[in-house]
Amino acid sequence: MRDVQVFTAGCSYCDEAVAAVKQVACSNCNVRVRDMHDPAVAAEAKKFGISGVPAVVIDGKLADCCAAGGIDLDVLRTLGLGSA
Repeated sequence: MRDVQVFTAGCSYCDEAVAAVKQVACSNCNVRVRDMHDPAVAAEAKKFGISGVPAVVIDGKLADCCAAGGIDLDVLRTLGLGSA
C-alpha cells in the first residue's frame, strides 16, 4: 500500500489539489488529507520541510514539486502516485 499524504490549509487551491491527487491515485494508494490548522499536523509538516501548501508526501518523502506549495502531477506520478 502506497501512503500518500496531502497537506492542506482548507483553501480552494488545496481542495483542487486534493481532488487531483485522488483522481490520479490507484486502488493501492492510501490518500490522507492532513489539515495544517492542527498543530500536530503542522509540526509533522515542518519535519518534512514543507513551507507551503498544498504539499504531497508519498511513502514518507516530500515530492520535489511541493516543498514551497503546489503540486505537479507528472512529478507525483514519478514517485508512484497512480501505480500499484
